[in-house]
This record gives sequence, structure tokens and C-alpha cells, in this order.
Amino acid sequence: MDAIYDVLGAISDVVWGPPLLILIVGTGIYLTFRLGLLQIFMLPAALKQTFSKKHDKTAQGDISQFQALTTALAATVGTGNIVGVATAIVLGGPGAVFWMWLSAVFGMATKYGEAVLAVKYRVKDANGEMAGGPMYYLEHGLKQKWLAVLFAIFGALAAFGIGNGTQSNSVANVVNNTFNVPNWVTGLVLMVFAALVIIGGIKSIGKVTSVFVPVMAVFYVFSGLLIMILNVTEVPGAVMTIIEMAFSTEAAAGGAIGAAIRYGVARGVFSNEAGLGSAPIAAAAAKTDLPGRQGLISMTQVFFDTIIICSITGITIVMSGLYTTTDQAGAGTLTSNAFGYFLGDVGPIIVAIGLIFFASSTILGWAYYGEKCFQYLFKNPSLLIVYRVLFIAMVFVGSVISLDLIWTFSDVANGMMAIPNLIGLLGLSGVIAYETKLIREKLKEEKAQA
Repeated sequence: MDAIYDVLGAISDVVWGPPLLILIVGTGIYLTFRLGLLQIFMLPAALKQTFSKKHDKTAQGDISQFQALTTALAATVGTGNIVGVATAIVLGGPGAVFWMWLSAVFGMATKYGEAVLAVKYRVKDANGEMAGGPMYYLEHGLKQKWLAVLFAIFGALAAFGIGNGTQSNSVANVVNNTFNVPNWVTGLVLMVFAALVIIGGIKSIGKVTSVFVPVMAVFYVFSGLLIMILNVTEVPGAVMTIIEMAFSTEAAAGGAIGAAIRYGVARGVFSNEAGLGSAPIAAAAAKTDLPGRQGLISMTQVFFDTIIICSITGITIVMSGLYTTTDQAGAGTLTSNAFGYFLGDVGPIIVAIGLIFFASSTILGWAYYGEKCFQYLFKNPSLLIVYRVLFIAMVFVGSVISLDLIWTFSDVANGMMAIPNLIGLLGLSGVIAYETKLIREKLKEEKAQA
């Protein structure tokens, strides 16, 4: 295991080197300015679209726009928001949170572009369901099928890491530390739950996540806000520490400015998945009349995930000061300890419950992503059961293996699937800009008619 970890670690260092970080953030910056700072000026309209009950009943798609959003949120709001933020702070210092924020702001434009292209180039598969995502816009839009195949391969593999093993591993560790339940027991329960929902396909997943996600998000956010309100005088100091350490050249908790940027961006991407190309797979299933409309709704995913939920975790950890005495091995329980620092014995229980909800829903969302990538590679529908069985089995395996190994594998797979997706976004940026023009005109028309 040590040898495998060393090899994966070396690959991860190369994959997540300056070129990929520049490509991820650079794509977001480019789209931000090409689309006229859309994520800032159209955020109110995007939030209104997200919670609107009006929808076009004649629009094609398998699930509602809100269900598409919650499925994508289910896949992203997971261990990245709790353990990922803690790991970033331990490895890169408090300044890593700032770089998570910055990458998220630009990532909103990236996520918008991904969803636009996903709906624009989606097709109906052999089962009569919508299929879309980077595989399809790379093949049909960019006309580069080899990039589409590469994405699908890494997407199908990444599902076992970011969307599966890391989730069950983190839940098992936190439940073990909080409630003294053996890891294998937690893994078994998670595996059975995942199997029951995954077998029902995207419609089953959409129904579960549309209830799961709002409840879990409100529960965790309310708890975090309670800590901040009760300790409101310490919040400004924590925020200032985050900003100051973002540009510090001194090592902080094992990381200087380079580490802060690397782990802030990498863990931010792990959390909100902007640029990975995963969320547009869910967006493609949405019932919508225009690609830009679903693009706006999908854009809010990054806002909820990183700007709100990750910020609560990061500020709470920094306020506690516990990151200064925590090493990488203890990062998995740092958030629990930070909540416990402020709320006593109930703190770790809140984090454990939140993590159970977060991780369980992430497994469901990524099961769908992995399936669609697998289906793109292997057209035979009967082979899908093989992937589902392997995916469900990995839920249990992930709960009992090394945390470091599974996180490093996830980093490698995430980076490798991001590269072809980002190339597609840049190459098709003209299509994104055109669809943005259409949705702006449509929203103006709807406003005039209201």
C-alpha cells in the first residue's frame, strides 16, 4: 500500500502542478470576462430561476431543473465541504480558504459554461434518457472524440474516488470517532442504502436528492452560523487571518504561499467540481427550454457549495486555532474537533450527522455520473449492471482502506478528467457566449411580460 501511495503521490504532484492550476483558474477568468462578469451581475436572476416553480412542461428532459441542481449539489456537497476544507487548511494553512473562495468565484462562470454545453449537445440514449456532458460536447461540439473518450475513462474511474471511496471513508472514520461504530458496519449500511437508490436510476436519485440536499444543507449551515453568532467577535479576526495567510511567504501549518494556492484550488475544485465536467452530466437531464437557463441554475451550485458551506467550515476551523496542532493524519476529524471546541459534546455529533447526509448524497450523484461515462464507453446497456455492482462494492471497500491513499487517487483522477473538459470549454467558448446572449434576451422578454 505504501508503494502505491508513493506512486500516486508523485503522479498527483505532477497533475496538480502549476499548468493545471493555471488552466483551471485561467478558464474561469477567461469565461468570466467573455461573459461580462455573468456570475456577479446575473446571480440574482440565477437564484430566482433556481427556486422558481414555473417551468416549461413541453421542455425535454428526465428530471426537473431543481432536481438536476440538487443531484449536482448532492454530488458536490460532501466530504469536500468538511474534510476537504480541513485538509486544505492543514496542508496549506488558513490562506488556502481564500484561494478556495477565489477559485469558486471564477468557477461559477466555468460551471455555467459546462451546463450550457451539456444541454446544448445532449442526446437521447438507448434507454430513452437524456445523456450529456463533456463526452458529448467534446465529440459533437469540438469534434474531438479522442478527448471525449479520455474524459469518459477518467470520469468513470474518478467516480470510485471523489464520489465514492472518499465519502464512505470519511463517514466511517467520523462515525467511529463519534459513536464508536466499527468502520465496516458503517460501510455496510452505506452500501445497502446506495444500492437501494442507485438501482432506480436518475429519476430515483433525483427524487431522493431533492429532499436530502436542502435538509442537510440547512442543518449544517444553521449549526455553523450558530457558532459564528455566539462567537461573533472572533469572526473578523479569523477572516483577516485567512486573507493575510493567503499571501504569506512564511510556512503556516506546513504550507507557504505555493501550498496555500495549490491546496486551496485543488480542494476547492474537489468540493465544487467547477471545471471537472461532472455536474453538467446531471444538468443534461434537466427539463429546460434553453441551455442558458440551466446554466444559470447550475452556476448557483458553486455559490452554495463553496461560498456558503465551505466558508462556514473554514472560518470555524480558523477561529478554533486547532489547525496549528493538527497533522495530515488528523485532518479527517479536525472539523469535528473545531465544532466540539465551540459547542461541546454536541459539536462532533452535528458534524457526524452532516457528514453522513453529505457523503451519502454525494455517492448517489456520482453513481449517475460514473454510469453515464461508462455508458458512453460501452454502448451495451446490459453491461451497466457490472458497473453498478462494482460501484456499490466500492462503498464498503472505501470505508475500510487508508484515507491518504483514497484521497490521493481522487486528486489524480480529478485532475485527469478536468484537462479534456477545460480544453472543450475554451474551444467552445463562442457557443457559450451565443447561448448567453439568447438567455439574456429571453429573461428580458419574460420580465417585460410579467
